[in-house]
Amino acid sequence: MADLLIEIRVRPNASRNKVGGTAGDPPRLVVAVQAPAVDGKANAAVIKELAAAFNLRARDFTIVHGELSRDKRLLISSASKETSEKYLSLIQVAPQLDFPK
Repeated sequence: MADLLIEIRVRPNASRNKVGGTAGDPPRLVVAVQAPAVDGKANAAVIKELAAAFNLRARDFTIVHGELSRDKRLLISSASKETSEKYLSLIQVAPQLDFPK
């Protein structure tokens, strides 16, 4: 097991929580959350949604870059091969979404 670094784009104030889709170049996984981007609420919701999507614990995720940005890099501690494959499948199958910067 090794650590896995993933790149995401956060959509706060979304109508529903969802992990899927890509945005930008290179493609970043889109994580939509209902929580507002205030006082770390969106970051907490993002970690919760990613943990559910990857069937991991929330404490396995650490934001290493972009704590105050929509574009983030997260480290998944002790990621298995299945976790890597899940991430790649979400990136490759997902349609490209256009978001303003």
